[in-house]
Amino acid sequence: MTNPAFRASSPIPPDARLQTRIDGAALDPSRRRVLLGVPALAGALALAPSSVSAQSWRSEGWCATWGCAPAGPPPSSSTMSFSGQTVRLIVRASIGGNRVRVRLSNEMGSTPLTIGSAQIGRRNSGVAVVAGSNHPLTFGGRTSITIPAGSPVLSDPVFMQVTPFADLAISLYFPSTASGTTIHRDAWQASYVSTTGNFAASTAFTVGRTIASWPFLTEVDVDGGAPSIVALGDSVTDGQGSSTNLNRRWPDYLARRVQAELGSLGRIGVANRGIAGNRLLADDPNFLLPGRELLERFDRDVLATAGVRAVIMLIGINDIVYSSGSTLVRVEDLVGGYRQLIARAHARGVAMFGATMPPMNGFVYYNAAREAVRIGTNNWLRSSNEFDAVIDWDLALRDPDAPDRLNPAFNSRDWLHPNDAGYQAMAGAVPLDELANFIV
Repeated sequence: MTNPAFRASSPIPPDARLQTRIDGAALDPSRRRVLLGVPALAGALALAPSSVSAQSWRSEGWCATWGCAPAGPPPSSSTMSFSGQTVRLIVRASIGGNRVRVRLSNEMGSTPLTIGSAQIGRRNSGVAVVAGSNHPLTFGGRTSITIPAGSPVLSDPVFMQVTPFADLAISLYFPSTASGTTIHRDAWQASYVSTTGNFAASTAFTVGRTIASWPFLTEVDVDGGAPSIVALGDSVTDGQGSSTNLNRRWPDYLARRVQAELGSLGRIGVANRGIAGNRLLADDPNFLLPGRELLERFDRDVLATAGVRAVIMLIGINDIVYSSGSTLVRVEDLVGGYRQLIARAHARGVAMFGATMPPMNGFVYYNAAREAVRIGTNNWLRSSNEFDAVIDWDLALRDPDAPDRLNPAFNSRDWLHPNDAGYQAMAGAVPLDELANFIV
């Protein structure tokens, strides 16, 4: 039986999709013929036998097993700093692999960021790493790196066995003062800052303080050629209202469901690029922790994700609730933003799954005018057939007796953000067979 919370926008059968895709990009037959002729041309132009090894990266097949979206800088009064200390950041992998690499970011920083040493290992509990699991991270063969302002950096690959749903500990030592200007504010996961000293390679260290954010770390990749899904949106995707330290955001539930129900097709990474407070069309230049508007951050946070083949996007409620009166965002404004992101994703062979906005009656910023925009936008999402598919989270989360309100069983407290059960219901409404057709 078709899930009532899901609407497919494409009648194309799965086999036809697979026949017109190369490395995840949708191609017409003539374009496929052009691309299939490229290897012979490349061979004719090769200048030396070493070109074979120089092309070995093409078969590495990196996939994001975890990700968050960087934001910032915070106001100077609330910017964290680390000086001669080690930060141990805890994240949970979605899929496993035999090699691993990390992406660090100074993209919101205005000065160079120096990391004296870095390690990755399997977290045991708390701040402790499983003995013998820690591995040094290098950058171009060096154990330290200075990241220019406005830039990210990828570590060199490390041979390390990562299992699905393993807790990973990424330890960064800052030999001089580092300001947490590039940060994901709401981790819903405790990480640890040491007292003075380089403890990156240590199994444990004395904790100076805990933090509930992820500074500088934006992605962990594994090898093996798996595809990845990017969960994209605002605080509902970021996990506000879920249980801390338990990985109960809807993308977490989706990652577990994918592997439990899709069998051999279920090796699919999930990267959560939600940011609390994020909007589709605008941002506040004086308050940047909710992230740049989605139109601006899409290329960095989605298209640059290793192995991305599909996006599940829920966005727009903050555009609605933070506008009013003569500045109230219009349905056509949101639709224009959606269309731009669909076009940019499709240009890179990435499928776009849209989602209706859940009910918000009872939320502090609810009023009739804003509700009308939410309803109008949801109606367009259901009827337009412009996304590759639409997940009806409005239907999945609403109170059957009061459709403009969350089901009380799913309400975390504020009548906007779901609780753990609500996030599980959201993951349960995602059509896995249709998702697999687009990305596997």
